[in-house]
Amino acid sequence: MFTVQLQSGRRPSVALDGLNLGNVLKDVASGTLQLPDFQREWKWDDERIRALIATVTLDYPLGVVMALQTGGPSNFKARTLNGAESAEGKTPELLLLDGQQRMTSLFQALHRDQPVETVDTRNKELKRWYYIDIAKAIGAPADRDDAVVSVPEDRILRSDFARRVVRDLSTVERECAEGFFPLHLVFDTQRVNEWLQEFVKVDTANWGIWSDFQQHVLNHVQQFQVPMIKLPASTTMDAVCAVFERVNTGGVSLNVFELLTATYAGNQEHVAELGDYYRLPVEWEQIKKDLTSSYPVFGRMEAGVEDGLSSSDFLQAVALVRTWEEKQAGQRSSVSCKRRDLLRLPLTDFRRLAPRLAEAFKWVGAFLEQQCIVRTGDLPYRTQLVPLAAVRAVLGEELDTPGSDERIAQWYWCGVLGEMYGGSTESRFTRDVEQLIGWIRGEEGVIPDTIAEAAFLDDRLDSLTTRNSAAYKGIYALLVKQGAVDWYFTEAPLTAGRLIEYNVDVRQIFPKGWIAKNASAQSAKANSIVNKTPLSFRASRSLVGSPAVYLKSLTLESGMRPEWFDDVLATHLIDPSALHEADFERFYENRARQLLDLVKSAMGKRTVFRDTAGW
Repeated sequence: MFTVQLQSGRRPSVALDGLNLGNVLKDVASGTLQLPDFQREWKWDDERIRALIATVTLDYPLGVVMALQTGGPSNFKARTLNGAESAEGKTPELLLLDGQQRMTSLFQALHRDQPVETVDTRNKELKRWYYIDIAKAIGAPADRDDAVVSVPEDRILRSDFARRVVRDLSTVERECAEGFFPLHLVFDTQRVNEWLQEFVKVDTANWGIWSDFQQHVLNHVQQFQVPMIKLPASTTMDAVCAVFERVNTGGVSLNVFELLTATYAGNQEHVAELGDYYRLPVEWEQIKKDLTSSYPVFGRMEAGVEDGLSSSDFLQAVALVRTWEEKQAGQRSSVSCKRRDLLRLPLTDFRRLAPRLAEAFKWVGAFLEQQCIVRTGDLPYRTQLVPLAAVRAVLGEELDTPGSDERIAQWYWCGVLGEMYGGSTESRFTRDVEQLIGWIRGEEGVIPDTIAEAAFLDDRLDSLTTRNSAAYKGIYALLVKQGAVDWYFTEAPLTAGRLIEYNVDVRQIFPKGWIAKNASAQSAKANSIVNKTPLSFRASRSLVGSPAVYLKSLTLESGMRPEWFDDVLATHLIDPSALHEADFERFYENRARQLLDLVKSAMGKRTVFRDTAGW
């Protein structure tokens, strides 16, 4: 008996059985063992399949697989393993939670009378048959990896750009002559005996070879035991998720979105209403595409692969709104978006709230655009968008007032510049939703913790050197927002739209090479955000050597009078005279002071000296 401790302290007893591999593969073929619809597609490559087969032929441990008995509260929609599509429509007895890659690989290679659909190391699609070299297989165990081979669909292995045949296994006679046993026959006793008869015809001495092969290879495969944990049908979804995370041998945590996909697909009320099961991934993909078509900051969605705003983010926002409603109705004591809240999210509530949250995220996209954040790579915190969208979904047009705009902006920049969303976020989500709503509605004494707790230390500017920091990205966006003008496209200040059009990025003002030669003592500050500013790629091509030199070139290219171009430099919170004189220390001190004022204005509070205790 195998027991897994859950977070709640309950101990579900789950059986650890040793099952014959041949019987497990029969269950796959018959549809008795299937996959819950949340499982990812099978994708093992040829090399891993060969290594897996070698492991089985040596009777080495395969690793535990895990299955859930059907008929309980976790009503997942099921699908067959790849290659067992003929069993579609059969009600399974077990759902395979962990071990899909191994079981599918073994099913296709050792049971199915068709070539295995796999890929090579470069992810190029292949169809392969798997064989074992009998002579090598009965040698030292160390040679077993080399004994398992794969050949193309026509069973002819070629080299020299397919001009030379290396091995032809296209008929039983040729298989026997080469001494290569086709592994897809291994569990079919009649066909194994028929193949043996042909093998002995080649040479009667093969009887002895076969005896060794039967003992040291075939018996291992035919008697191989698969250790399987069976979760009882009564196991809840939350427990399935928790158990999976603790015993998953593949290291991939079970995604709540995938669990809900299968759960919603199994919703019989929806099937009765619409005549089909609910396709959560399709719904999410459409929501994501609608968002990103207007606001690229949310990322991309291509062939099911996404970046930026994730399906989990969206589900958390839905859960926050649902639990807010329940709290207002006196059904619960607090707002929450923990995993259990997502797993218990009814399909009816998701369908009701999803359109509201989709519109709320569009509002968030417009808000970010106002803050001059328009690209995924420039987004300080993706997670901070979750409570913001939830608040918009709750308050709606209550946020469309000048006072509310200012409060939302202050909360947002305190979160970014105070770097408040860098750790665990679930508890902050819930506090921010409740406190932001109360603050915007003017409830007495309410101010979000994200504002109250946020602080920006003066010397933090020195260590802001890469995009890994939310504050680094935040200051970059604030420089654009406050009116920075590009040094080449000088006709107007940068805007959200021009960031993409001009290929604007953070560029170094005093180049590294110049600092190395002329101010090496300041090299530690060369990468600071203080020495960087948003500029177009075209402008950055001129930033070579001393600023005193390259500014003359930029001024000529602009067609401006020098004092006018100095005004352009000043829009970046730079002292032009410090650049003209190539005085890095004076430049750095002056700009750091101006950037701190910018931070102070955005956060609505003073920055903090590290050696002081108060504000």
